[in-house]
Amino acid sequence: MTETVPEEWAAVFFDIGGVIVNLPSIRAGYAAYLQEFATEYDLDPERAIDAWRETLGEHFKAAEGNEYRTASDGYTKAFDALVDADLTEADWRPGFEATTREAMEPEPHVVKTIETLDEAGLYLGIISDIDTWEAHRMLDTFGLDEAFDGITTSEAVGYKKPDDRIFDAAIDEAEVDPARSLYVGDRYEHDMQGGQRAGLWTVAYGDRIGEDVADDSRDGHRVVGDPAVDFFVEDHRELLEIVGVDE
Repeated sequence: MTETVPEEWAAVFFDIGGVIVNLPSIRAGYAAYLQEFATEYDLDPERAIDAWRETLGEHFKAAEGNEYRTASDGYTKAFDALVDADLTEADWRPGFEATTREAMEPEPHVVKTIETLDEAGLYLGIISDIDTWEAHRMLDTFGLDEAFDGITTSEAVGYKKPDDRIFDAAIDEAEVDPARSLYVGDRYEHDMQGGQRAGLWTVAYGDRIGEDVADDSRDGHRVVGDPAVDFFVEDHRELLEIVGVDE
């Protein structure tokens, strides 16, 4: 844990899934489109969903170390396996994007919080294990794409968190002092430990990671005694309190 809190912050970096975009809504969008896909190709919907998830999971698990394998390639493989055909992105992507966009929901209060941070003049960045096209699509769904000054994805860098290279790439692009920058994430090893090694102040967000810091002492939002987590927030509006920006 870093000892002295900066008097003035320069930047706030965010993860996307589980931090900006609600994860259950993403999964609901996948399921809804797979229902449509199964109907189009005369497949059993439940079996199609299970098989699609299994193939996609195998695609990601086949990566070596922190190497990133793109979701778009995984999606194509997963849809192709369902119909035993040589599908291309054009066969699934338009419907997939439309249906998942309709289902997608933001985390509570995150849109207004990001807009407020943007208006306050802080550098805003993304550090996320995601395809670049999908990062822009998700942010654009909530009108946030233009609010971010830099978007660093695992697809662009070639490596996923907690690899140092994705954090270093984001910081280098931003040209900010990591000691005056926050990183908001929802996973301990990937986000908190990765961000801490990069010299960023880490902010654990949400219930999923809250269990990891439940036994740590607190001083307001400050987490005391954890080697990787500097702050914990349950509500994105609490970020404004940390950086000293009024709602």
